[in-house]
Amino acid sequence: MGFSSSLVLVKLVFVMVFMGVVSAQLSTNFYSKSCPNLLPTVRSAMQSAISKETRIGASLLRLHFHDCFVNGCDGSILLDDTSSFIGEKRAAPNFRSARGFEVVDNIKSAVERACPGVVSCADILAVSARDSVQILGGPSWNVKLGRRDSRTASQGAANNSIPPPTSSLSGLISSFSAVGLSAKDMVALSGAHTIGQARCTNFRARIYNETNNLDASFATSRRRNCPRPTGSGDDNLAPLDIQSPTTFNNDYYKNLINQKGLLHSDQQLFNGGSADSTVRQYGSNPRLFNSDFVAAMIKMGDIKPLTGSSGEIRKNCRNRN
Repeated sequence: MGFSSSLVLVKLVFVMVFMGVVSAQLSTNFYSKSCPNLLPTVRSAMQSAISKETRIGASLLRLHFHDCFVNGCDGSILLDDTSSFIGEKRAAPNFRSARGFEVVDNIKSAVERACPGVVSCADILAVSARDSVQILGGPSWNVKLGRRDSRTASQGAANNSIPPPTSSLSGLISSFSAVGLSAKDMVALSGAHTIGQARCTNFRARIYNETNNLDASFATSRRRNCPRPTGSGDDNLAPLDIQSPTTFNNDYYKNLINQKGLLHSDQQLFNGGSADSTVRQYGSNPRLFNSDFVAAMIKMGDIKPLTGSSGEIRKNCRNRN
């Protein structure tokens, strides 16, 4: 083997080792010594928040999604605007709809009392999302931890990366593929819509303008709380899952099969396309849905985390240190 070949081999080994170290930096026991009470602290705060308002569980789960889709799971969605950047809170997918920031503040304060300056806001979001799912009746999983917090945020990236409720099936597949998630991951993660609510402005066009793949009685019932004129009742809410909106289960997929998806993007998953078979599987097999949802959540949590000396551990999730 010549010198140049040997050099290439050495570089390849170095890259492989380096990549292994980076991926190994997220681990389920990352805080076992530095913050051993992290998980019960977050769990207690989430149980308290959900007992006051069931909807907050869906809101925290959504924050984790919207965080990870924009430059990775780095807590950027939590940052308030500054003189140097316009943050993600005012991006179209989040403005007047992303919520739960006060709950994150409360959790962060409790965690800071237990172990100051140790746990990132990005990790708090990841654990809170898992706890929200489990508390509302869904599966649990071991959350990989060790993320650090971004020092910046991007309204433009949020507008471009988070799929809107008007998305087509191909658009959804493309948006998820852009962050390393498969079409099956997309269908599984969409099952998070088994909990939570949507604003009238996000489903008005579907219930008034669409005729195909829309149950007529469902559309009529939704119109009662969502007037046709734009600007009237925009913030009125409707459950994403009409059967069991506060319980994490597979009813969302049954709704799609019955043409009762609230958002256009929901019903696109069951519209004669490539996702139909997966929707049918999840609708008839809750165990399969839970398993695939957990796998997809873990995979999503691995999107471009800041680790090692990158980023920071914010003292306040809304502001850089």
